[in-house]
Amino acid sequence: MQKRAIVSVVGKDQVGIIAKVTNVLADNQVNILDISQTILQDFFTMMMLVDVSDLSDLDMLQNNFKSVETSLGLKISIQLEDVFQAMHRV
Repeated sequence: MQKRAIVSVVGKDQVGIIAKVTNVLADNQVNILDISQTILQDFFTMMMLVDVSDLSDLDMLQNNFKSVETSLGLKISIQLEDVFQAMHRV
């Protein structure tokens, strides 16, 4: 069964955000299933639906994003899809 997660990225728009975030995913063998990104004035926002079926530790992936967060001044979070949906249910 496929296990999916939501990756969200928010920060000031700049060159290299998508490349650095997706490189972390690729390095961890995480496949992107869907992606949406937009720029609101000077702010970059991106949401990705990713397949984490082969990933045993989601916290490890979150820690791998720390260097990208620090170097680009971003906020990156990853949550399992069911947790994300439960948190955002109205």
